[in-house]
Amino acid sequence: MSGQITGIAKAGSRTKDLTKRLNAGEVAVIDHEDLDPVAVDALIGSRVAAVVNCSPSFSGKYPNVGPRDLVAAGVVLVDIEAPGIMSSVSDNSSVVLSWDATGVATVVQFGQTIGIGRVRDLDTLDQELSESRRNVADQLERFAENTLEYMLQERHLATDAPDLPLTRVVFKNRHVLIVVRGVDFKEDLAALKTSGYLREIKPIVIGVDGGADELIEQGITPDLIIGDFDSVSENTLRCGAELIVHAYAGGRAPGAERLADLGLDFLLFESAGTSEDIAMLLAYELGAELLVAVGTHSSMEDFLDKGRKGMASTFLVRLKVGRMLVDAKGVNRLYRPVVRTRDAWLFASVMIVSLVAVVSISEPVRLWGKSVWVWLKSVFG
Repeated sequence: MSGQITGIAKAGSRTKDLTKRLNAGEVAVIDHEDLDPVAVDALIGSRVAAVVNCSPSFSGKYPNVGPRDLVAAGVVLVDIEAPGIMSSVSDNSSVVLSWDATGVATVVQFGQTIGIGRVRDLDTLDQELSESRRNVADQLERFAENTLEYMLQERHLATDAPDLPLTRVVFKNRHVLIVVRGVDFKEDLAALKTSGYLREIKPIVIGVDGGADELIEQGITPDLIIGDFDSVSENTLRCGAELIVHAYAGGRAPGAERLADLGLDFLLFESAGTSEDIAMLLAYELGAELLVAVGTHSSMEDFLDKGRKGMASTFLVRLKVGRMLVDAKGVNRLYRPVVRTRDAWLFASVMIVSLVAVVSISEPVRLWGKSVWVWLKSVFG
């Protein structure tokens, strides 16, 4: 079926940054191979009309449901055959996206065609998902070989004691909530609030990069923010949380310059791996009792995503902290405050005793009670 959309175009090679400046009805121009579910959730939340991708939205490397979720949400998804559109599109200017009955799409701006591609449809994406699931064994084998190579290089993460920053937050025997911008992280965080876990346990809260923004959005002030700070808003950085910059092996710390320019104090934590890995390591090494993870990498799809080399460190860190690490979904299922029958009866008994005491010592109440008794006798006596 043919169609056409006209809207303001906004382009960005980093999808998570682009989604922060998108408005409803606009056309997002991205360069994102294997459009993952986290990026898709952000795009759907932006209420864009269409997404033009300069890379294959679904490569078939692993069963990635992101593109299908985007199309199922009613967003038009077009994969462009010529990646040069990223340099051709004029930001904040109107584009016309049209496609014919065969699914061939053209992107026109200022009367000139700047890209030709194909509209992705649910039927085709479902077929590709089925094929990728059949081939997942081969992908796992290649991923395992790659991961083992990097695990040999980073094995110190599981065995050595890291050089820890001197934080003002005391972790000893405390629960620690670690929030990462991952799959379902918004829903899981909201469920933790509803369950009463945050209110009653009062865990130390760590926001990892963009996860810190969601904490602020839900009215939760993090105790620490850890990461390279490429996707944390300035407002969140100034919330009062302790800031720890993830410095990579050799001392390179991409986030330090930004914080210094903003005049914010920060600590450095040099370690291999991802920012979520060092958040877990920090809490573990400083004596936390339990680590509750929101949005962290845990599924097969997470680990297969683009054959991420950083997943080796994630495996090793999970091995080290595994005995005290739980996923937020598990906490939400297990932690359900209930009023026990014994407690309810105790509460009712206390209320009755209190009422009797009030009646016995309050003259107005006693007079009222006598008048009611006299009335009852006159009516029924």
